[in-house]
Amino acid sequence: MNVRSIAARVVYDVVVKGCSLAQVLPTALKNFKDVRDQALLQALCYGVCRWYYRLDAIAQTLLERPMKERDLDIYILLLVGLYQLMDMRIPAYAAVTETVNAVRDFKKMWAKGLLNGILRQYQREANTFNQSKSHIVFFSHPRWIIERIQKAYPEHWEAILSANNEHPPFSLRVNQQHLSRKTYLEKLTAAGMAAEAIEQTPAGIVCEKAWDVDQLPGFAQGDVSVQDGAAQLAAQLLCLEPKQAVLDACAAPGGKTAHMLEVQPDIYCTAVDNDAERLAAVTENLQRLQLNATCLLADAANVEGEFDRILLDAPCSASGVIRRHPDIKLLRRESDIKQLAEVQTKLLNAVWNRLKPGGILVYATCSIFPEENTHVVQAFLQAHTDAREEKIEEEWGIDCEVGKQILPGMYRMDGFYFARLRKQIS
Repeated sequence: MNVRSIAARVVYDVVVKGCSLAQVLPTALKNFKDVRDQALLQALCYGVCRWYYRLDAIAQTLLERPMKERDLDIYILLLVGLYQLMDMRIPAYAAVTETVNAVRDFKKMWAKGLLNGILRQYQREANTFNQSKSHIVFFSHPRWIIERIQKAYPEHWEAILSANNEHPPFSLRVNQQHLSRKTYLEKLTAAGMAAEAIEQTPAGIVCEKAWDVDQLPGFAQGDVSVQDGAAQLAAQLLCLEPKQAVLDACAAPGGKTAHMLEVQPDIYCTAVDNDAERLAAVTENLQRLQLNATCLLADAANVEGEFDRILLDAPCSASGVIRRHPDIKLLRRESDIKQLAEVQTKLLNAVWNRLKPGGILVYATCSIFPEENTHVVQAFLQAHTDAREEKIEEEWGIDCEVGKQILPGMYRMDGFYFARLRKQIS
């Protein structure tokens, strides 16, 4: 099988069928035993999704007439070819030849000449396209995302869009029940793995390059976990104390659950998720780290019991983690934002009823849209006289009317929102 043709099929499933890369790429990778082919396939799929809107604009300009709907597979193969020429170190002759040869896997030999001609034309005229002033072409985002970010962050929108197109950093969380961050950094140095501390976190480290987890010192023994720096802030904001009952609502895949138990092992933690497969990932993470929590398959809105601390990492647009999941640009719709805000509000109201008086709830999302963040929390505070905001006094992030926002790329972190609420004692 040609790697380019498989890449085109994967991106086709994203663009046409609305599948996520996480759904279709793992199966596609099984077509290849050579890790180099697997790495190339992953790079092509993520790259085409990341730069889809720019590639699409270039292709539309180069084509004399739009391709027919039945030939969208060939069109996406063309984007695969353009991406290699635009943003990869593959020799141009190899990129063109292998992409043209991939036509055989689609049994559309008529397209060989078309793809060869267009790819070679792009080679000659690449500088013209690189000078485009269009925001959609330059930043490669759908118009609605660009406009929403411009409105919400008039001083930061270009930096956000640029950060969304970068490759995400490889960040770690040291299990400080096992060893200090300083000691683990020394282990990385000894292993030839360049890294530095994430100053805004007590346990965070960012590596200069990504590593297979099996190569990380002490990974199997639970010394370290892969987790973005921003996600590591949640456990600190909960102000955990011994013997407290703690609920991690929407817990999968379990990184924050594990971190809470690393910060304060002497708590009674319940991790809830409504997806059995994702909940299994929570269990696996806890087992590797030798941590204990009650894992419950349920809707967070229907959880029984009372808790001293609640973390609600609410379902959201994931607009703060586009650099990790570039297919979000293709899958998310503007109409989703209102629907997600309704779900977030429902969950927040439900879990609030499970919080003991005097307890703390941290509301978090990996979104940068105010409609899912400050607007949700402000409306909640107005509707609940027993709730008050407890200010986050940390120096990181941007102060919002309620809560704090980290933008994509800040401190080499993902985009995240946090608000901390205290339940009044009547």
